[in-house]
Amino acid sequence: MSDSVSPSSSPRLLDLVRSPDDVKGLSATQLPQLAAEIREELIRVTARNGGHVGPNLGVVELTIALHRVFSTPKDKFVFDVAHQGYVHKLLTGRLSEFQKVRQTGGASGFLNREESPHDAFGAGHAGTALSAALGMATARDLAGTDDHVVALCGDAAFTCGITLEALNNVVSSTKRLVVILNDNEWSIARNVGAIAKYLTKLSTNRTYNKVHHDVEKFFLGLPGGHDMNRLWNKWKRETKDFFVESSLFEKFGLRYIGPVNGHDLDELVKSLEFARDADTPILLHVITEKGRGLDAARAHPEKFHGLGAFDPTTGEAKSAPAGSPLNYQDVFGRELVRHATASPKVVGITGAMPSGTGLNHLAATVPRQFFDVGIAEEHAVLFAAGLATRGFRPVVAIYSTFLQRAYDNIIHDVALQNLPVTFCMDRAGLSPNDGPTHHGLFDVAYLRCVPRVVVMAPRDEHLLAAMLETA
Repeated sequence: MSDSVSPSSSPRLLDLVRSPDDVKGLSATQLPQLAAEIREELIRVTARNGGHVGPNLGVVELTIALHRVFSTPKDKFVFDVAHQGYVHKLLTGRLSEFQKVRQTGGASGFLNREESPHDAFGAGHAGTALSAALGMATARDLAGTDDHVVALCGDAAFTCGITLEALNNVVSSTKRLVVILNDNEWSIARNVGAIAKYLTKLSTNRTYNKVHHDVEKFFLGLPGGHDMNRLWNKWKRETKDFFVESSLFEKFGLRYIGPVNGHDLDELVKSLEFARDADTPILLHVITEKGRGLDAARAHPEKFHGLGAFDPTTGEAKSAPAGSPLNYQDVFGRELVRHATASPKVVGITGAMPSGTGLNHLAATVPRQFFDVGIAEEHAVLFAAGLATRGFRPVVAIYSTFLQRAYDNIIHDVALQNLPVTFCMDRAGLSPNDGPTHHGLFDVAYLRCVPRVVVMAPRDEHLLAAMLETA
């Protein structure tokens, strides 16, 4: 375990935080200590219980800053997926429940409206935050209340069709919405060029906004000032577009701010205060480091995205008992490699879960026949259908709970056209630790009623191999 600030031996600040008001009551100099204590708590508890340790270690300062600037439950935070909500739980009076996170009687591993009034929207699947936040903001506008709505989305959420659909709808729905793009450097590229960095940094501070306001006020006070003000804003937009690659968001009606250092509390607070006070939808681009504070998690961010119990000193996962059988993921992955090496027509498709489904074996052995389409289940099914029309045998490996998102495509694009697509649904049945958002309970019911679909469920690894051969 490592971090730039170590918790002191005095009573923990974390133990004194019973609500977000207590976060506001701390001095700015105390916040780094609080961040260090939270990281220590995250590592200690998840090492024992398992969980999404990497994502939460990356959003410690961001979550502290959010509760410093906004006031839940009046203001609404909508976390995409909500697996990165552990810090939010710790700052909203759930330290005791967090000791048994993901266990009976403890806090949920995700956000849950029934668990706390600070959890404005439940989640577990990706891509839902922006649509839900947009609905909340629109409801606020219609009701005439003055609360704030903040959507916290990871960069991977922007590969989801739902997010893009919501993005397309922002400008016609509300003028007050804060969208935080939590970019842990795994995808969306940074802006380039010294002027771009200067303009972006300038646009986040109070001086810029005062100058912007004063210039507009000056133009509007002149004869013909409205036309001059339009030209001023047009020049400003076009100059920024020339230097800032991320202006795609501004085309959708959101004002882009960033990139902001997601581990600099002062910069985060100032940027969030600006976003809170703006009279236009804001996209705040925050750069964070997944796994910050735990060397093993920084070195292996995919492994530490979510895992079981581990050694908090070394970061090594605790070994399975001797004699434990191979897990289905490894059996499936190795069998698919065998089929793919025998036939170039066999391909594997997953939605951002190569290791979780076992397709990492295919990616390592026959990468040309492996496709990770990101968190885009509908596209994955349609992509497979297109491959099948050209004589390929696509195998789509998706968790049971996520495949239900592509139900229309299974019926409309695969079954009705009688295309030979194989769906391997991992994590079928109950998911005791992750809870109801991840239960794979509906797959048999919703698939057995679809014409031409054959549903098989193996009882052991031998039948799994035989069923894959049959498919």
